[in-house]
Order: sequence, then C-alpha cells, then structure tokens
Amino acid sequence: MKMIMRWFPFGDDSVTLGQIRQVPGVSGVATCLPAIPVGEVWPADTLAKLKGEIAAAGLEMEVIESVNIHEDIKKGLPSRDRYIDNYRQTLKNLGEAGVKCLCYNFMPVIDWARSDLAHALEDNSTVLSYRHDQVVKLNPAAMAKSMASKALGYSLPGWEPERLPTMAADIEFYQSMSREDYWKNMKYFLDAAVPAANEAGVKLAIHPDDPPWPLFNLPKVISNAENIRTFLSLNPDPANGLTLCTGSLGANRQNNLPAIIREFAGQGRIHFAHIRNIRHLSDMDFDESAHLSRCGDLDMFEIVRAFHDSGFTGYVRPDHGRMIWGEQARPGYGLYDRALGAQYLLGLWEALDKYRKQEPSAGSRKA
Repeated sequence: MKMIMRWFPFGDDSVTLGQIRQVPGVSGVATCLPAIPVGEVWPADTLAKLKGEIAAAGLEMEVIESVNIHEDIKKGLPSRDRYIDNYRQTLKNLGEAGVKCLCYNFMPVIDWARSDLAHALEDNSTVLSYRHDQVVKLNPAAMAKSMASKALGYSLPGWEPERLPTMAADIEFYQSMSREDYWKNMKYFLDAAVPAANEAGVKLAIHPDDPPWPLFNLPKVISNAENIRTFLSLNPDPANGLTLCTGSLGANRQNNLPAIIREFAGQGRIHFAHIRNIRHLSDMDFDESAHLSRCGDLDMFEIVRAFHDSGFTGYVRPDHGRMIWGEQARPGYGLYDRALGAQYLLGLWEALDKYRKQEPSAGSRKA
C-alpha cells in the first residue's frame, strides 16, 4: 500500500508540495492538469514539467486524477472516436511520465454534488454536506453558483465554467437514453482505452457515482456491488479496475463496504482507494466527517482490514477532510485534517501488519 495525497498544481492549491513531503508515510501525490480542456490531449512536455516539480520536492507522481471523459463519448455520438483517440494518446503520455494509475469517472454531466461546501459541525469545523431535497431543487447552474460561492476562488473539478452552458441540454439528452445503451457506451470506451492503458503501463481506476443514486434522472451505474460486477465484466482485463471511494459508496447505507472491498480487492481489481468517513442524517442526507470511526457511520478499522486481508498493494489517499484550526483552503482539501487522516489510516495499517506477523500459523495453533 502506498499512501499519497491529492494536490492541485500551478497555484490552484493552498497546500504546498513541501508541506505534503513533511506528512510521515506519504510518498507522493495524485495530481491533474485542470487547464486542459476536456477531450484534448494532455501534453507530454507539461506532464514532464509537472513531474519534475513534484520530484524536486521528494515526492512521486504515479497517480493522476483525472483525465475527464468528453460528454460525446458518454453519449455515444459519432464524434466520440476523435476524443477516444485523444484519450489513448494521453494514456501514452502519462505512461511515459511514469504514471501508473489513472482515476477517472463516467458520470454523465454532473461529476459530484453537494448542497454545502462549508457546513459547520458542532466543533465549528466545516465539511462538505449533502441534503437531497436541497440538491434536487437546484438546476445545475444554480448549484454551480452556490458551490462556487464557498470555493474560495479555487477550481472545482467537474464544475468547470466552460461546462455550465451546455449542462441543461446535456441533462435533457440523457432523458431518452436507456441504461443499457449507457453500458454499451462505457464498453465501447473501455474496449478502446484498456489496450492503450496496458501498452502505457497505466491502470484505469473508475470512481463510483457521487452520490450513488440518480439525480435529475441521469444514469448512475457505479453505485453498488452488482453494478461494479457488471462494469468489470464489460472488459475483464485486470487493467480495467476501480477507485474504491468509501465516502461515495458508503453514502448508500445498503452497501457493505468491507464485503465489497474483499470481493474486488481480492480479484486485484481495486487499484486506488479514497478513504473517508461520513455521518448520515437520513438515508439520503449526510455530512462528511473526520476519518476516525467514531466520528461517522463507517467502520474504518473494518474497511482498512478488508484491504489488508485482501493483499491490497495499490494507492490510498485520505479523502476529503474537515476545515480545522482556522485553515482557509480548497473545500475538502485542506492540509491539517487530511494529514491527520493519513496518520490514522497508516496507524491502522501498521497495527494490522504487526498483528499478522505475531499471529500463530494454523499449524502451530493445532499443535
């Protein structure tokens, strides 16, 4: 297991590489090129420059989040082939830059949704929160405006300004698309992208839907174990895998996270893990929380043990953190609470490592 943290380059992050380098046990960052328009090739020279900056800080650039998929690919339009060719070239460039894992998503139109980016908890820390009734009352433009008002000037991946003018029309387009057709469009993409990923030495790791239930009647497909099985069967190549996000899947109380992790990590199909906790207010309302189990509804020990028992060797990052100690940062991505989360997760992993080494073998127990 490799512990990393997300970092946004080129002045779009309050957290520095030097600060991340000082977090014990963190070996690298998951980063991105948000200035590249969706569907265009990520330039090799820009990736090389970014890798050099990260390496100079003593960190690795082995994970990218994310090369967004153009909406024409998700829609299955004739123009998708051009954008898929660009994606394949980007995979080649990523591999040449030493990237080993690409986290991406196939969510139509809206990558993720929250009703508040700075909801105050009882201890006066602030978190991302979700109130379903509030979200469904907003149109995408109103939601984007609401979130941007608390983004402190930082970019919001998935809510780029250039996407907003077409959001309403895009949502309307999907109203007539069947779920089966959406699966077909995913398979078409995978069958073209997976061979390029293998050639580049990059593992594809799809992120679950966030939240894991339908919004605006849009297709939601990476939301539970059954759907994940269907997705992985679209292309059984081991390079076609998952980013297991406990906060996204855990928002649905019916999802048994340890069981999901054991099933798919046991198959070697989880390449990346986003681990965070949430506290439910109802079946479809929740606040994000500190990472400790007692701070939310997810059992972090059982989640980490499921990864550990499955022999997981991929990448882990503490996911969204609270804003604490007066920090002013990109919502969910301050330094302090994520550093605390990384230490907590590393502590659980070390304890499991040491317990396993001390545990008597089956033969000695019988004796």
